[in-house]
Parts: sequence; C-alpha cells; structure tokens
Amino acid sequence: MRWKKTLYFFNKGFLLYFLILLSAISILWSFEPSTTLKNSFSLINSSLFGLYFASRYTLKQQLHLLAWNFGIIIILSFVFAIALPKYGIQSDLTGGAKWRGVFTHKNGLGARMVTSSMVFFILAYQTKKRSWLLWGGFSLSILLLLLSASGSSLLNLLITILAFFAFQIWRWPYQFMIPTLIMIATISQSLYFWVSNNPDLVFSSIGKDATLTGRTELWPLVIDMIWKHPWLGYGYGGFWQGWNGESAYIWLVAGWTPNHPHNGYLALCLDLGLLGLGVFFLGFWRNYLQGFAWVRSSKTAYDVWPLIHMTFIALSSLTESNLLESNSLTWMLYVAVSLSVRMKLPIQV
Repeated sequence: MRWKKTLYFFNKGFLLYFLILLSAISILWSFEPSTTLKNSFSLINSSLFGLYFASRYTLKQQLHLLAWNFGIIIILSFVFAIALPKYGIQSDLTGGAKWRGVFTHKNGLGARMVTSSMVFFILAYQTKKRSWLLWGGFSLSILLLLLSASGSSLLNLLITILAFFAFQIWRWPYQFMIPTLIMIATISQSLYFWVSNNPDLVFSSIGKDATLTGRTELWPLVIDMIWKHPWLGYGYGGFWQGWNGESAYIWLVAGWTPNHPHNGYLALCLDLGLLGLGVFFLGFWRNYLQGFAWVRSSKTAYDVWPLIHMTFIALSSLTESNLLESNSLTWMLYVAVSLSVRMKLPIQV
C-alpha cells in the first residue's frame, strides 16, 4: 500500500543491506551451513520488519508503539515473577534470586528495561498530556532493572540519560555549543582516566568484579579463534556449536560453557570476520553522523531517539552479544532508526 515510500527507504541503507547480504552468503564458508541458513533467514525477516517500521511510522509513532509494547512486557514480567516465580525469577550460583520476568535471563530483562526506560523518558519529557502515566512506565522500568541486578544495564541507562541531555546541546547556537562540548569532552576524558586507574572500585560499585563475571578471561580465547579466520569468520552463527564445533576449544580452555562471547563486536568478528565488523562500523558511523544532523535540524525530544538507541547499542555490545542477532528487537530498532534518520527533514508532528 505504501510501496513508493518503502522503496525510498530501501534505497537509503546500502551498507546495512550489504552486511545482511554478507550474513546470508556466509553459508558458502560457514562451519555450520544449516545454522547459517536458518539464522540468516531470520535476520533478513527481522531487518524487513525494521524497514516496515521505519517506512510506516514517524519517530513519534514508533515511540508510542514501543511504549505499549514495553508496558505489556512490564506487566507480564511482574506477573511472572510474583505469580510464577519458577519462570520469572532466576537463581544464580551464589544462591541469590534475580528477576528475569518474561525473558530467559536476567540480563535480557535488564537490557530491555534500558530501552524501555529511555522510551518512556523521551515520551514523558516531550509530552504534557498524561505524562504521569509515562513517568510511571519509566519508574517501573527502572524498578525491574534494579530487580534484575544487571549492573552493566544500570550503567548503560545512566550513560544514555546523560547522553540525552548532551545531545540537546547540539541544538544550541555554535558560540555556546562548541565550548560546552569541549568542556564535556574534557570532563569525560578525565573520568575515563580515573576509571582506568580505579577499575576495582568502579566494578564493585555496580556489583561486578574486575573480570566482568569472567568475560575478560573469555575474550582472549575468542580473539585467538578470530585470528584463525580473521577476514570472513566462521559464517553467521557457525562458531558456537558446543563440543561439536570450533567453540569446543573455548569450552575446554575456559572451563565453562558459554554460548556467545559476551561482546557484540567479537561475536560479529567470529561470524563475519574483520570484513563484517568493518562494514558495520562504517555504516554505524554514517548513521550516527546522520543522527546528529537530524537532531540539529529538529526541535522535539522524539528526534533524539535514533542517537539514543545507537548509543545504547554501542555500550551494550561491550558486554552482550546481540549486535547482529536475528529475531532481536535491538537489531530491528537499529534498522528502523538507521533508515528513519535518512529522510530529508524531520517531520514535525
């Protein structure tokens, strides 16, 4: 019904589609072709949904639909945790109970609640009518995030909220914007050096150890395997096949059985090599710059959403592996915001 608009959006994502195509043709060198075929088919469908979402709805409409979506997730997560604790609460090795709601792991709930918090926050910040309901959704999202005990997700939320206000500065006149951005960059650099010199203090404050729950011990093993097939990787989804695949080396050396590297960039390297990672970074950088141009030419909080989601992806991919994951809401929304910011001008509604 809207084929012209869909084609217009379709023509705006060359690098995005090249990455998806690379995932599909990686069946030619995949170490597990059947898994690559299944995962790449799901990735194509997920990406098509992102294309539909961007071409069918404005950013404001997208955020309102996401708010309904996350509202349902929040209600059901409380129901699962309270009425069905066997499914809604996860017990860890230390005997602690962490909420996972309708997700299979507490980190899944934590990551989704970061996105949920920012969706409700942006809508409440911009909307005056029934804003109490939106602030309620924001508060419940944070509550579930705290109950999930996902320290990295909590840190990502704090950074994205700060980023939201930092992106607003981009709309200021140049004589105020540039000095302010320089000051923020200076403070950020100082904080980076302080964190680098006090990692134990920082990690303990968010309930993590210096190894990020074993992640830093896992990553060198993953990098060793990446360098065995550096350019094209092992095929999309072709590496983590348990004891029957190349992941057996990591399971044997690490002493535990991870199913992903707990880092989106390393996961992409394993799947599609340095070529896939380079294509992603090039497309991500272009989309990020386009997001800044979009914010500069607009006035509403809705138009900051693409930059917020891309910032969340960059942060969450440091500790999670859902960067290029099929059937992933994170990837669907990345496709949607990447295409949304490529319209000629923001639509003021």
